Amino acid sequence: MHKTVIDTNVLLVANQQHSDVSAECVANCIERLQGIQSTGVVVIDDSFIILGEYQNKTSITPPRGVGDVFLKWLLRNMGNPARVEMVNVTLTDTDFYAEFPDQALQAEFDPPDRVFPAVANAHPDKPTIWQAADCKWIDWWPALAEQGITVEFLCAADAQRFHKIKFPRQRHVPAPAMPESK
Repeated sequence: MHKTVIDTNVLLVANQQHSDVSAECVANCIERLQGIQSTGVVVIDDSFIILGEYQNKTSITPPRGVGDVFLKWLLRNMGNPARVEMVNVTLTDTDFYAEFPDQALQAEFDPPDRVFPAVANAHPDKPTIWQAADCKWIDWWPALAEQGITVEFLCAADAQRFHKIKFPRQRHVPAPAMPESK
């Protein structure tokens, strides 16, 4: 069964809370979140840092979008190891994790994003991280891949478009090629 760590932006895109993404991006995030509820395992931390991040950005009372419905499903399935697996991560400082796969890279990450690679690395199966359209991950995924952590961009074209806009001074330096989609 497929195991994955899901970045918060996948839920936000599925909720249509990111106005600049394409319709294809929204549809892909919706399809993936709905699919994993029946055929996959979501991996989170046992300190509920990821859940807290999800809850800060979504609303389950009442749910307004597919990301909210996914969070409600996740909360209902917390005790079901066939659907949700939890790993321990160790905070070494505020928003820094012992399990982060590349300690030098950790400081470059946005603090809320650091937990996702830490959780993937702490799990024995090294589950894939689903990323929607956060373009900063384009610069980070190659170093994570060197440590055995896979990032799957559900909205690769959108992420690349945002990267060109957000980092215009880097246009002379090509962004890393996107990882192969599964």
